[in-house]
Amino acid sequence: MYPLEGIRIIAVEQYGAGPFGSFHLASLGAEVIKIEDPTARGDIGRYVSPHAESGHSLFFETFNRNKRSILLDIRTDGGRSVLHDLVRDADAIYSNLRGDVPAELGITYDTLKAVNPAIVCCSLSAYGLTGPRRQNPGYDYMIQALAGWMDLTGEVDGPPSRSGLPLVDYSGGLVAALSLLSGVHAARRDGVGMDCDVSLYDTAIGLLGYLATWYLTAGDAPVRTRQSAHPSLVPFQNFETSDGWIVVGCAKEKFWERLAEAIDHAELASDERFSSFDARRENAHELLPLLETVFCSRPSAEWIERLEATGVPCGTVNTLATALAEPQTTAREMVVEVEHPVFGTVRQVASPVKVGRSLPPPRRAPFLNEDFDYVVHEVLGYESGRIASLCDSGAFGPNGGRPA
Repeated sequence: MYPLEGIRIIAVEQYGAGPFGSFHLASLGAEVIKIEDPTARGDIGRYVSPHAESGHSLFFETFNRNKRSILLDIRTDGGRSVLHDLVRDADAIYSNLRGDVPAELGITYDTLKAVNPAIVCCSLSAYGLTGPRRQNPGYDYMIQALAGWMDLTGEVDGPPSRSGLPLVDYSGGLVAALSLLSGVHAARRDGVGMDCDVSLYDTAIGLLGYLATWYLTAGDAPVRTRQSAHPSLVPFQNFETSDGWIVVGCAKEKFWERLAEAIDHAELASDERFSSFDARRENAHELLPLLETVFCSRPSAEWIERLEATGVPCGTVNTLATALAEPQTTAREMVVEVEHPVFGTVRQVASPVKVGRSLPPPRRAPFLNEDFDYVVHEVLGYESGRIASLCDSGAFGPNGGRPA
């Protein structure tokens, strides 16, 4: 059996952050039944360009592998009855909606405990279910700004900058997945479910980590550093070479000693100005120009070979293309392929979560409402009369459960 086989999750999710979290659960074998809103043509992620065509997009493919899809309007009486039937035999209902919406839709524990006392209701929202911003829409960009990330990112004299990846969305999805699994474990142990209130904002604030500790405890406000330098360790940053950039990091004294040897300047290791962490930090204005001059004298590949030979932590500053072509990427099986009738062979990154020896093979993201028959017949066990009545009521949308 797969690690999460036997866990069923009803996902009222959209776009990136929520689907990213449930994607990892599906990749571990959980059954994720994706509820898509027929009044909105399903998950908006299906229409994100570029590479979008007729309700299919490579954006959607990225976040929705190994899931199932059904159109269901849970704002209607019929749709809510179907949702409750799904919840009866589910472990969790998972959503990423504005903070006030789960209560409006009736997908909180207070509403659903009468249907299933052990149900876990995991909500991932921008700002959480409480607080002055709970009704505000929010996205990765805004959260990076509000949580101080953008002020910390970029060159010293440049404008505030966002991360090159939507790391708040990704991190929020992972925090939500962890919260959901924790809730399911507790519910299976105790027989009592709960709400999991996860927010992108909390995630971003939580990831401030030691920088927040330094400020809150010692009043030490971090500042941006030149060439992405570490705030306290020297040298630990980007260095320009004769043909590109590399990253070198000396997080231990032994690495500094090895670095001095690798660059043919062993005398630097015994120089009193650079002989300890504190000394190198205090005299960074003298040390870094020396290192920058040295590293500019040779190409990146030669420096990486020298540094790796002496055991100094280092890496080339890759492009997206060269990162995906790295031998380590291949060895770790981090690129997978699925076949798609619109896009042909879709090559994409695998989930980095590796548990045990057996994981489900990658399966393309579901077409809109592709699993209608599976859900109503095999999961819910509805008879034809019940299905017809629900279709007539609009539970599955104006087209009776079939995409327009």
